[in-house]
Amino acid sequence: MMVLTSLSSSLLSSLSSLTGPPPSNSNVYFSSSLPSPRRRLNPEPNHHHRNRHLSLPLLSRTSPTRSIHCSSSFSSMPLEVSTSPSQLQDSLLYSRAFWVTQSIIAWNADVVRDGSCYLYASQTAALSVTDGEVEGHDFKIKLEEDSGGIPQNVIAKFPHVRDYKAFKVPSTVDAKSLVKCQLAVATFGSDGKCSYATGLQLSGVLDELFAYDGPLGAHYSEDAVSLYLWAPTAQAVCACVYKNANSRDPVEVVQLKEVNGVWSVEGSKDWEGCYYVYEVSVYHPSTLHVEKCYANDPYARGLSPDSQRTLFVNLDSDTLKPEGWEKLADEKPIILSFSDISIYELHVRDFSANDHTVHPDFQGGYLAFTLEDSAGVLHLKKLSNAGITHVHLLPTFQFAGVDDVKENWKCVDSTVLEKLPPDSTEQQAQITLIQDDDGYNWGYNPVLWGVPKGSYASNPSGSCRTIEFRKMVQALNHIGLRVVLDVVYNHLHGNGPFDENSVLDKIVPGYYLRRNTDGFIEHSTCVNNTASEHYMVERMIIDDMLNWAGNYKVDGFRFDLMGHIMKSTMVKAKDAVNRLTKERDGIDGSSVYIYGEGWDFGEVANNGRGINASQFNVGGTGIGSFNDRIRDAMLGGSPFGHPLQQGFVTGLMLQPNGHDHGGKDVEELMLSAAKDHIQVGMAGNLRDYVLTNSDGKEVKGMEVLTYGGAPVAYALHPAETINYVSAHDNETLFDVVSMKTPMEISVDERCRLNHLASSVIALSQGIPFFHSGDEMLRSKSLDRDSYNSGDWFNRLDFTYNSNNWGVGLPPKQKNEKHWPLIRPRLADPSFKPQKNHILAAINNFLDVLQIRYSSPLFRLTTANAIQVRIFSYNLLIWDGFEIKHV
Repeated sequence: MMVLTSLSSSLLSSLSSLTGPPPSNSNVYFSSSLPSPRRRLNPEPNHHHRNRHLSLPLLSRTSPTRSIHCSSSFSSMPLEVSTSPSQLQDSLLYSRAFWVTQSIIAWNADVVRDGSCYLYASQTAALSVTDGEVEGHDFKIKLEEDSGGIPQNVIAKFPHVRDYKAFKVPSTVDAKSLVKCQLAVATFGSDGKCSYATGLQLSGVLDELFAYDGPLGAHYSEDAVSLYLWAPTAQAVCACVYKNANSRDPVEVVQLKEVNGVWSVEGSKDWEGCYYVYEVSVYHPSTLHVEKCYANDPYARGLSPDSQRTLFVNLDSDTLKPEGWEKLADEKPIILSFSDISIYELHVRDFSANDHTVHPDFQGGYLAFTLEDSAGVLHLKKLSNAGITHVHLLPTFQFAGVDDVKENWKCVDSTVLEKLPPDSTEQQAQITLIQDDDGYNWGYNPVLWGVPKGSYASNPSGSCRTIEFRKMVQALNHIGLRVVLDVVYNHLHGNGPFDENSVLDKIVPGYYLRRNTDGFIEHSTCVNNTASEHYMVERMIIDDMLNWAGNYKVDGFRFDLMGHIMKSTMVKAKDAVNRLTKERDGIDGSSVYIYGEGWDFGEVANNGRGINASQFNVGGTGIGSFNDRIRDAMLGGSPFGHPLQQGFVTGLMLQPNGHDHGGKDVEELMLSAAKDHIQVGMAGNLRDYVLTNSDGKEVKGMEVLTYGGAPVAYALHPAETINYVSAHDNETLFDVVSMKTPMEISVDERCRLNHLASSVIALSQGIPFFHSGDEMLRSKSLDRDSYNSGDWFNRLDFTYNSNNWGVGLPPKQKNEKHWPLIRPRLADPSFKPQKNHILAAINNFLDVLQIRYSSPLFRLTTANAIQVRIFSYNLLIWDGFEIKHV
C-alpha cells in the first residue's frame, strides 16, 4: 500500500502538471476531491468456450470452477447504452470506445445538438455514473467531434471501427499518464445530463506511444542480471526474488523504474538460479479496479515446478548445452528445397508412454527420443530412411491441464481396462473420471510460450527441461529428422487479474487479448484470442520464434489457427527467422519451414481485423497452409458433417454404406466434384494450374469450387500446400475408413483403403503430412477428439501387436451422440486388424515414401514445373449399367 500511495501522489502530481492550473476556458477539468469509495460493480461474466483441445475454468474472483459453456459471444447491452439510470450506472462495465491514436478516440455514439462529450480519468478507479453525472474523476477533458472521420491508417489497423465517429483529444493532454488510469467517455444532452457512457480500449494509443524494440525479460552480463518489463499502463512494478522454488518469503523485493512504458532494474549476479514473480499494480478493465497482480515474466525462459515462479536461467550458459550442441547446425539433415519436406505429426507423450523398451523415468518425455534402440526410435529411423524429413511435435511449451509434478498425477489400472468388452462404456468412464488430473493433454492451452513443458522433463525443477529439450532436438536431428514445433499464438489459457494461468492479461490488461466492440475478450478460437495486430503482441510472437529457433535450434513452426494471426505478422516472423545464420546465431534460418491452419472464421473472417493469414491471403508468401479440400474429397464430407458421409476413398457411389446422400444423381455429382478436388490437390493445390475437370472443360484450380462456392486452390507455390487426410484433430485415418465404409466389407479392404489414402498424399505435389500411426492403422477406438482422453485411447504400439482398435466406447462428452453407430463396429471382431495387417501397412507406407524420394518428379519446386509435367485424365468406370466419366 505504501508503494501504491506513493505512486498515486506522484501520478496525481504528473496529471496536475499536464497544463498547470487549468484556466477558466480550459478543456481539462481537475477534481481536487474524490467521492467515498463506490460499490464494486460486477463485471460482465467471463464465459469460456470449450476448445476442441481443452477444458477451461470459468473465471471468478474466488476459486475457479469447471465450465462446459461454449457460446459464440457474450450477451451484451445495445451498442449505445440506454439512458435508464441503472444501465448508465453499469455502462462502465463496457469498453465501446477506442483510443486509436494520441489525438483520436473512435466511438459509435451520437452527440445531440447543443450536447457535449468528455473524457474522464480516475487514477484510483473511482468512476461511476450517478444521477446523470460522471463522478469520481481526477480529470475531465472535453472532446470535439472530428468531421474528417477516422483516418485511413487507423481503419487499416482497426477495420471494425471504420464507421465510428472520431473525437479529437486536445494536444495538451498527456496521454502517457492518462493510460494508467481508469478511463471513460460520456456524452451529455442539452440538459446537461449524461446520455451515454463507456470505458475505453487503449491498444491503438499504446502502440503509438509505447511501441518498443529494446530488451525484454531477464538479461545476463558478467556482473549483473537485469530485468525489463513492458507495462505502460502499470502504476507500480516490483520483482519478488526467491532463493528457490519453494521459499515462502522472498529474499528481495525490488522496485522497477519506468522509462516510457518499460520497467527495469539491475540486480545481482547471484539472482541466476533463483526465481522471481512480478507484482504489478494496474487498472484492470475486467474488475473496474486497480489490482495488485502477481505474474510470471511474459519472457520467461524457465519456471518452478508449480509454474508459479519464473526461473532466472541463462540459456547461453555452457552448462545447459549438451555435448556437441554448438556443432548441431552443421549436422542437421540437409534440405535442398521445402518441396522435399514430408511431415510426421507426433505427440511427445504418445511416442513413448506405452513403449516398454523405454526406461520408466523417460517414458512420455523428451529423453525417450535420445535412446538408440527403443521400439519407437527404431520406428522413426525406418521412417527417416524411407524419406520422412520432419517430426512435428504437438505443443511442447508450458501449457495448462497437466501438472508438471508427476507425483500429483492420477492414473487408471490398464490391466482392468484390458479385460473389458471392446464396446463397453466403462473404459471411458474411468478415463474421464481422472482426465484433468492425469499426465495427458495435447497442450493447446498455452500459459507461457517460451518455456519447455515441465511434465515432459524427467525433473521439472531448475534447468532440466531446457537441457532435455535440447537433447531431444539433437537426437532427432542425428537420425535424420528435423523438428517442427506446434505453436499456439492465437489464444491463451488464462485471463484476468486472479487466474493462476493468466500472465499477459495481468501485465497489460486488455491489450494482449483481442476484444470485441463491447470490450469483452473474443473467444472464436474457443478461449482468450490474442491480438497480433497490436505491435507488442506481434513482437512477442516473433521474439518467441527467435527464442526457439536460436536457443533450441528447431527447424520449423506449425501455427495453430494461423488464420487468427495477421498476415503481416506471419511475413515478419518468417523474415526474422530467415535472417538467422549459423555463424551468428547457430542456426540457418533460411531452412526453417513455417506452416499452419489457414482457416478463416470468427471475428477475423473476411479480413475483419486486418488482412489475416488465411489460406487465400498467404498465397505467395512461402508459408504453408493445410489443404482440407483434398482431405474432405477423399474421406467424404467434413469432420463437422455426418459421420457416414462418404468420399472418393470411402466408397461414395461405388460401395454404398446405407447413408442417404441425396440419390444417385447427387452422389454422381459429389464424386465428380471430389475427383476434381483431388486432382487439384495432387497438383499442389495451385491457383493457376490448368486441368480438365469432370465436365471435360479446361479450368484453373481456382475456378474449381468447393461445395460452399469458395475456390478449391489457393497456393501459388507447391510448398505452400500441406496435403493430408488425418491429423491429431478428429478421428484417425483408419477410424474414418472403418466408420464410413460399409460394415460388410472385410478388414483387408479397409486396410487397403487406408493405404490408398496415404499413398495419394505421399505421391502428390506439395508437402505430405501424416498423423503418427497412419502407417500402422492407428485407432483411437473412434474417438473424434482425444485431446484429453488419456494414454488409453491415444496409445501407439511400436511392437505392432495392436492398432488400439476396440478399447471401449470413446469418451461420452464428444462422442455419445454417435455411440449407436460406433458400438456395433467396435463390437464386431472382424473390424480389428491383426499384426500381419499392421506390418503390411507399414511396409506399404515405407514403399510409397521411397517411391516419392526416388525421383524429383514427385517433388517439383515451382508452379510452372508442375503445369508442364503433371497431367491427369478423366477415367472410365463401369457401374454395372453403363460406362461414365468420373
